[in-house]
Amino acid sequence: MTYGLIGMNVLVFLHQVSLSEPQVEQFFQLYAVIPQQLSASFAGEAINQPVAEWATLFTSQFLHGGWWHLISNMVFLWVFGNNIEDRLGHFKYIIFYLACGALAALCQWFIGMDSAIPSLGASGAISGVLGAYMIRFPQALVRTLIFLGIFITTLRVPAWIIIGIYIVQNVISGLADLQRAANMTMETGGVAYWAHIGGFAFGLVLGPLLGLFNDD
Repeated sequence: MTYGLIGMNVLVFLHQVSLSEPQVEQFFQLYAVIPQQLSASFAGEAINQPVAEWATLFTSQFLHGGWWHLISNMVFLWVFGNNIEDRLGHFKYIIFYLACGALAALCQWFIGMDSAIPSLGASGAISGVLGAYMIRFPQALVRTLIFLGIFITTLRVPAWIIIGIYIVQNVISGLADLQRAANMTMETGGVAYWAHIGGFAFGLVLGPLLGLFNDD
């Protein structure tokens, strides 16, 4: 399932880069989460779109804003996904992955319900995988690139340190986003920090509920 998810993300992105800029914008309007439209659909308003707004909570997980967005997400999924899939089993793993991604998207929607900026990417679902990994394999050593000036080396670092740094950075940035919203500053696009935080939190909860700690 992990390799299948990576393959699907890559295929969708290759299709995306084959489109013209207006076509990409239309593609995002159809398949990414548009908080403003999702809010309207929750309020019972008719949205003239061929894709149901609730479905974009899932389709948006296979869209990416650029090569770096795609590659960084897929590397994290490749490194951490297999072990979680092994513990949960294939079927429960895909349920876990998609559920974390959808709930993460709802977290980001809650922060900016009236936003017209598309929300997309696999980051929320992968953050759920990271949450599950940190509590199930906290001491697992992950080979990490270390940059020392012009020299590059590798170092094995416990998973809880890498994932802990990731989530702390997101919490700090997410709180800064809340402060900007409180000050009513100009809305800007960018990283969906609260999707990352939400996905991570739901991964901590859903993983054990689906059998993350069950014995083989």
